[in-house]
Amino acid sequence: MSDFLSHRQQLFYNHLAQTSDFPLALEIEKAEGIYLYGKGEKKYVDMISGIAVSNVGHRHPKVLEAIRQQLDKYLHLMVYGEYIETPQVRLVQALVKTLQVKNNDNVPKLDNVYFTNSGAEAVEGAMKLAKRYTRRHEIISCYNAYHGSTQGALSLAGAEFFKRNFRPLLPDIKHITHGRIEDLEKITNHTAAVIIEVISGEAGVRVPTREYHQALRQRCIETGTLLIFDEIQTGFGRTGSFWAFEQYGVRPDVLLCAKGMGGGMPIGAFIASQEVMSVFKNNPILGHITTFGGHPVSCAASLATLEVIWEGMGYGGKGDTLTVKEKGELIKKTLIHPKIKEIRGEGLMLAVEFESFDALKPIIDRAIENGVITDWFLFCDNSMRLAPPLIISESQILTACNVILEAID
Repeated sequence: MSDFLSHRQQLFYNHLAQTSDFPLALEIEKAEGIYLYGKGEKKYVDMISGIAVSNVGHRHPKVLEAIRQQLDKYLHLMVYGEYIETPQVRLVQALVKTLQVKNNDNVPKLDNVYFTNSGAEAVEGAMKLAKRYTRRHEIISCYNAYHGSTQGALSLAGAEFFKRNFRPLLPDIKHITHGRIEDLEKITNHTAAVIIEVISGEAGVRVPTREYHQALRQRCIETGTLLIFDEIQTGFGRTGSFWAFEQYGVRPDVLLCAKGMGGGMPIGAFIASQEVMSVFKNNPILGHITTFGGHPVSCAASLATLEVIWEGMGYGGKGDTLTVKEKGELIKKTLIHPKIKEIRGEGLMLAVEFESFDALKPIIDRAIENGVITDWFLFCDNSMRLAPPLIISESQILTACNVILEAID
């Protein structure tokens, strides 16, 4: 390792497992709101929220206070589901409240929550749940979908290059094209579940029509297939409603969430009806187990995060102060440049498309040098990811967009 690298950089490269040959390797000293601060007080606007995690910004005061209060009570007590822990039951109550949406689809209420440590774990639990409940083993996901990197979740990935070197993976996984109604015929009475992102994320933010999701919902009802909505990226206000599925007039049988759920703390969940979830109780008993899922500190942070977003989006009757939809439209109106081919997305989940990765990568690098952090997508590397904290102001949006435009030039 070169002599000019700092001690921390040497430790980073020598001993922290790397997943690419070109990590960003930014040394961050602290974070606050929409900003990350590096060495020498170098300030960066976090326009990706740690990949759709810091929806309420970094170190939100209400999240910090909830964490502090819980630290004075207890940390881990017992494996998930054995003790009655106040942070868990309060968060469950609040989550169920967010899901009392009006639908005419005769789908059972989403009123049973299983807490996990991450989105990938929520996916794994939901896959087991679908197989156990339906007594079927075929699962359908989408081409260019990403649901996590654990072996079960990886089996669902719809890009062969990403998983071929890890085979054999789970059998009986089929794929459809996100948004293509004619593909829904592949869902049959042999299908345990369809797992789908409401808005396709790592494929480059592909927004389907309302007609598509309603046809998908109906096909799953006809075939007795569980519909699993992956809202790990889209949930907790990211697209302009608390849950993205609210915008489509349908409701899933199982809902997955994580990322923006914890305000920066690790937590995820899969949510279903009590009838569906009850199959984990027997044959075998303890059909799904986690030690740290629903950690009390993470649950306390999540409840504070939920309340900030719920009230900020006007669900609490106090008016929409986060104005996620409007902020997204402002970005679309501001980022106008001949080299930008298209901007896709809803709310503050956006993809800015360029000609190629070779055109995009230098723009991302220059923007970071000038204090704005963006990224690309796993299965769409010619598009720039923009997913800033929901608390970002209009003036901060304009400043960040101007840096990006300067980087393009």
